[in-house]
Amino acid sequence: MKYTKPHLPYEKQADQLLERGLIADRAELIQKLSQVSYYRLSGYWFPFRDFPGEQFKPNTSLDEIWNRYAFDRRLRFHLLDGIERIEVYIRSRLTYEFTFQHGAFGYLEAKNFPGILPSEHHKLIVKIEKEVLRSSETFIEHFNKKYQDSHPLPPLWMVAELFSFGTMLSLLRGVNANVRKPIADDLNLDTSVLLSWIRSLNGVRNMCAHHGRIWNRQFGDKPIIPRKDNDWKTPVQIRNDRVFGILTVIKYCLNTIAPQSQWPMRFRELLDGFSNIPMNQMGFPMNWEDCPIWKI
Repeated sequence: MKYTKPHLPYEKQADQLLERGLIADRAELIQKLSQVSYYRLSGYWFPFRDFPGEQFKPNTSLDEIWNRYAFDRRLRFHLLDGIERIEVYIRSRLTYEFTFQHGAFGYLEAKNFPGILPSEHHKLIVKIEKEVLRSSETFIEHFNKKYQDSHPLPPLWMVAELFSFGTMLSLLRGVNANVRKPIADDLNLDTSVLLSWIRSLNGVRNMCAHHGRIWNRQFGDKPIIPRKDNDWKTPVQIRNDRVFGILTVIKYCLNTIAPQSQWPMRFRELLDGFSNIPMNQMGFPMNWEDCPIWKI
């Protein structure tokens, strides 16, 4: 089948939406479409469509759709804030445990990464080399001037500061289990659960960084719910395929990593500011605040 939908000027896009029953000021609608794009906004008006038809449900307004778009934008910022704290913590602990066991330059040896193939380790080192080469960080420049004749790359605790979340995940996945275990123990998790969480958070972080829709998305890469911890099951069952599961993973980690954080309070403020957002489409159960993880 060939894709035959043509390019439409903003004015015709607006007229098409108005003809389908959207309540909006035409000039404002054209402005919003030029700011955000028809296709991007369509993810937010989809729940308002009389699916499988193209018509909008009665009384659907641009204001309501835009409100969900604005909420999603704020939600992405909030997720990135929580994920950043976890990323910095895992990177710090991973660097510490790895260099304790294998030394400052042990990351250059494939034998220290039994969880990945030698070819994957080679790709990891090539990626690190590129990051170091294009870095303008003062500490990298200083190391190169002083030690480059003896060491082609800086120690792990330096290059780790250049890692993307994905590079850190590759390192965490590749190291010996005895490097991961102390980190998992810190969070009272099995190592398999820890890996699952970091992989899921990496995916969500990438969605947020690329401005992807989050609020009513069903995630494919789902974090494992700990089987032995009843706080995830009673009195609230945590779903792992919606953003509430991801938010709960972040809250669980911050309870240990940064118990003084105001992140939970800011999240409640966000919800209070957008009280008409349907919580069930984000995977929130009715009594979500009764979850022990959210009470701490």
